[in-house]
Amino acid sequence: MIRNSFKKEERLCSKRLIDSLFHSGSSFVVYPFRVVFLKSELPLSSHVQIILSVPKRRFKHAVSRNKIKRKMRECYRLQKNTALAPVASGNSLNLLLALQYVANEELSFQVMFSKMKIALAKIVDEIS
Repeated sequence: MIRNSFKKEERLCSKRLIDSLFHSGSSFVVYPFRVVFLKSELPLSSHVQIILSVPKRRFKHAVSRNKIKRKMRECYRLQKNTALAPVASGNSLNLLLALQYVANEELSFQVMFSKMKIALAKIVDEIS
């Protein structure tokens, strides 16, 4: 049985790794997400590590930023095992991933879910 959890090991926390992701990673946009990814040679605690961000400039209130991040996290959590994890662990590669929210308004969960599916499929295409 595949667990749909989102553990601490799957979160990208290392400042050094985040810097390398944004300096030498590749990116694309699947509205409402900007995706930055990088294949890492360094051994990670999980095959895929992700960071989620919502801009303070567009969403002034922390409550709305946190709500959007919760939705993004849930969309990722539900789809990672079908799209991303098998490819990363099968090819034994480590992937750093940043998902940035670029929309000006808060979108519904259904819209975010479908766009997340498209974004994860595009990542799989680009890394393979």
